[in-house]
Amino acid sequence: MYMENMDEPVIFTDEYFMRAALRLAERAAEAGEVPVGAVAVRNGSIIAKGWNQVELMKDATCHAEILVLTSAAAALGDWRLEDVDIYVTKEPCAMCAGAMVNARVRRVIFGLPDPRCGACGSSELDVANFKGMLHHMEVKSGVLEEECRVLMQSFFRSVRKAKGDSGQK
Repeated sequence: MYMENMDEPVIFTDEYFMRAALRLAERAAEAGEVPVGAVAVRNGSIIAKGWNQVELMKDATCHAEILVLTSAAAALGDWRLEDVDIYVTKEPCAMCAGAMVNARVRRVIFGLPDPRCGACGSSELDVANFKGMLHHMEVKSGVLEEECRVLMQSFFRSVRKAKGDSGQK
């Protein structure tokens, strides 16, 4: 799918939508939040955006994915997001993956795997395709992984520096 531009066509690929999520992750980082951004896409168009706002809202559930699901449901007027794809810069945690399964999201596409806390297949936990769930999501990982990794590492490096801890021993 593409859209004519004055100079050249814009091709809507997984990388295109992940770049939109990355811009939101940068916004989160600028606000002092863990840099995770997410977009909800339906029929080739972004219908909702979200970025981590845990610190701002003082609410542990204000992950980018939860916020984008809420916005997408409001935009569509339905909690069922069966024809919606979620692009997120880091592999969703169990809470977020569970919320996406419950919302019937079609696909989750993420950049950076999280072997420690991820719940979409890179760790021991795969909520996205757990056999006992009523819905399963297609999962694609590694889209713009290096860009997502650099942003995450840069953020935590600056947090450690601000705390006076180099993180090296």
